[in-house]
Amino acid sequence: MTATHRYTHGHSPAVLASHSHRTAADSAAYLLPHLRPGMSLLDVGCGPATVTADLAEAVAPGRVVALDGAPAALHAARATLAARGLADRVELVGGDVHDLPLADASFDVVHAHQLLQHVADPVAALREMRRVVRAGGVVAVRDSVYSAKAWYPQPPALERWRQVYMATARANGGEPDAGSRLLSWSRAAGFSQVRASASTWCYATPELRAWWGGTWAERCRSSFGPRAVELGLTDPDELEEMACAWQQWAEADDGWFVVVHGEVLAHR
Repeated sequence: MTATHRYTHGHSPAVLASHSHRTAADSAAYLLPHLRPGMSLLDVGCGPATVTADLAEAVAPGRVVALDGAPAALHAARATLAARGLADRVELVGGDVHDLPLADASFDVVHAHQLLQHVADPVAALREMRRVVRAGGVVAVRDSVYSAKAWYPQPPALERWRQVYMATARANGGEPDAGSRLLSWSRAAGFSQVRASASTWCYATPELRAWWGGTWAERCRSSFGPRAVELGLTDPDELEEMACAWQQWAEADDGWFVVVHGEVLAHR
């Protein structure tokens, strides 16, 4: 992301803990069948690198670079890689997806998860990813579609949460429905061979409800919430209503929540 672009979630402990819950199996399953040992791979917007670590194991002993623009994310990534015994296998790099500090045609695979919804110019970002992937390589991107998220029970404040979050993300220069636009953006970036698909996350067990509801309740209070107040989109009292609605949903025995993602494999 550029210096003037604002990441809606921030890098609070609640956000990093949520991102650390992700694995390649639940976040990059569409890519895994295309990976082979010895491939070189770049993970753009790596966050705490739990997905990166899984991808690195899939392509070992190939070169793996993990890039993020946030020092807090790189710090978390360093800890993850050390804990997984991959500190010497994965190179951490600070940088901007719009201007990758990497040579042309450097990688067989370029991967980005939940990144393009937050960047200033997703088509330019995809062009940069295309630049650093080799002929015959693939760019794999996956993003959620906020307007397609669905849940039950339906406390009224949760629909208000979606409205405020999406307005905040767009005010920050992002596109919270990025997943539905990935095919279009990939074609605009110059890819002619693009395979589009979709997948979901579903939270419907007591453990997953407690985790998902808890992280979003905290994000209302300390992540996107304060920015939404700053923009005049809500107020602290309404944010607390949203946080309580998340907790109410999480405590429901019949609670169910689905996150819809768009994903593309764009071949060079």
